[in-house]
Amino acid sequence: MAPEVRMTVLEGLRVADVTVRFGPLTAVDGAGLLAPPGAVTGLVGPRGAGKTTLCDVIAGVRRPAEGTVHLDGEDLTGTAARARARHGIARAFQRPARPRAWPFPGPTLRESVRAAAERSARDRFGRDRLGRDRRRRPDAAGRAEEALARAGVAEFAGWRAAETPPEVAALAGLARALASEPSVLLLDEPWTALPERRSRALEVLLRDLAAEGLAVLVACDGLEPAMGVCDVLHVLDAGRVVAAGPPVEVRAEVGATAAPRVSRRG
Repeated sequence: MAPEVRMTVLEGLRVADVTVRFGPLTAVDGAGLLAPPGAVTGLVGPRGAGKTTLCDVIAGVRRPAEGTVHLDGEDLTGTAARARARHGIARAFQRPARPRAWPFPGPTLRESVRAAAERSARDRFGRDRLGRDRRRRPDAAGRAEEALARAGVAEFAGWRAAETPPEVAALAGLARALASEPSVLLLDEPWTALPERRSRALEVLLRDLAAEGLAVLVACDGLEPAMGVCDVLHVLDAGRVVAAGPPVEVRAEVGATAAPRVSRRG
């Protein structure tokens, strides 16, 4: 009798019934979403809707009052950010408004991205959730160069991190996330600082990453930036998910019910 072959089905990221409170204020109210591997999932809504707070919960930097976060069926709710990074969750940050608040180590972009690759190498071994054999991967320097190139900022690799233009700084944050070889990629307002050319290139990259099996979750203020790149949208309004589904269907639903609250800016 032939041996039984078990296929591992990856569910991706599942967030259920998450509530976050700041004193008397409920910032996220029973929100949930599914970001499956091989797809770009959008989290859209007006500023102050709770998108960044929900991303904080997913990344492990904020503990919810209620709710759960699972990755491929494994409960990560009680784990810290470092543990979630070891499980393959990476987040691309925007550049802070003040240069001195620049959070990335290393005097140059190359060294900053390489530091992320080295940290990932220390934390994670063997095969990851996408079946990539980490023992055969390029070294940290090689992965840093690849990540810079994919993010479109290789030409700025020698620049000091705190002196880069906003559009380059935003993409350098993406390069750091890619250097960790994630299975789940979180991006919060990735198009904010980008001109049209780089915005289009980012859309292509996100689609490519999804095609490689990553679960990509993108949070943004407006519907329009997400329409051309996302497979599924979740609309967050006042901390609650008020609509979810394919982009065209969600736009039709939101346009009829919550258009005044949902930003249409690009």
